[in-house]
Amino acid sequence: MHSVSTIDQLLAVLRPDSSPALIWYGPDGERVELSGRVLDNWVAKTANLLSEELDAEPGTVIRLAMPPHWRSVVWALAGWQTGATLTVDAAGDGGTEPDVVVSNELDRLGGGPAYQVAVAEGALALGWPGALPEGVLDYAAEVRSYGDVFMGMGSAENSATALEYDGGSLTFDALLHREPVSRNILIPTKSDWFTTLTEAVATWLGGGTVVLCHQSVHDTAKLVANERITEQL
Repeated sequence: MHSVSTIDQLLAVLRPDSSPALIWYGPDGERVELSGRVLDNWVAKTANLLSEELDAEPGTVIRLAMPPHWRSVVWALAGWQTGATLTVDAAGDGGTEPDVVVSNELDRLGGGPAYQVAVAEGALALGWPGALPEGVLDYAAEVRSYGDVFMGMGSAENSATALEYDGGSLTFDALLHREPVSRNILIPTKSDWFTTLTEAVATWLGGGTVVLCHQSVHDTAKLVANERITEQL
């Protein structure tokens, strides 16, 4: 069990651990397993991309316009590592005006002054499958060139907003002071972002594993047995 007060401390909990922190079950038999160390590595690379390429810093607003997926969870943690606020309103037209928009669907990126980032979802995708409009950054193609250790300033004030969601908001203090739970939890991707992220944080603080399952995966009984799931949402 762990107690943390900053995102960097949460990531430090994950960093030395070689056991699974995040597992993704996707369409067509996809299974992606990220140990705590590997998850931290992806988060650091993404945070460096955010700060170096997209000017992210405390106070920046990132709209995450895509469902729960291992790559979008990385984006959430990376945004928080830079000190940014994450907005995940379902309609995509509420909340604070974003500085960065991230999506797996081009028609959800929109226009305006915000930086736009396209995220290919395929487990082995090294880039977006096709041409991208001018000005849209290809996450999968760009992220690997960034450093494995986050070198930016990061860290928002604990009273700053970490998450804006349909119906409310959550400060960094409220996000991080979850009750740690020792478990392997199965979270279906139909779950809302507030539930997904807060349950994930509580699980990681308890030293457990978060398993995200796409709605097209039907043999959940086998999955539950294989991953030693102790709680399902």
